[in-house]
Amino acid sequence: MIRSQQVLLSLALAGALGAGPALAASSASSASSEGSSASVGSLSTSVEGSSKSSKGDKVATGDYRILDVTVADNQPGHLRVALQGLAGQDGFVLVLPEQAALQGRLAPGGVITAKARDYGLEFASAKTRQAFFLAVDESWRQDMRTRPVTL
Repeated sequence: MIRSQQVLLSLALAGALGAGPALAASSASSASSEGSSASVGSLSTSVEGSSKSSKGDKVATGDYRILDVTVADNQPGHLRVALQGLAGQDGFVLVLPEQAALQGRLAPGGVITAKARDYGLEFASAKTRQAFFLAVDESWRQDMRTRPVTL
């Protein structure tokens, strides 16, 4: 079985079995809110517009139907999720870690919600409203970097 089929099978099984939240890979790639964790990525590399001129700051708040989930070429451990707006918003592609897709139980036909936040964009399950991925603007991401503390 090729890798993309394995990933898609894992996503389908996780959704069917009601898999719990995925474990965070590291403190630099996860955020915790109200007992749940969400993976964190860069807004500039996580959101691809339907045209070259459309970037993350053009994504409208609202619900989006998942059209397709595929393995991201040249980005090991990441998936590309093709989305179409349900209220006339432009569609876009979300690139995120496989772990975040599993946590969000992303599969074709599902619906996710995008919300504009001060730091960038929050992606959550439309059913549960639980965030699974945060796309953070570079100016905010600089401030969020993990730094060792010495005493």
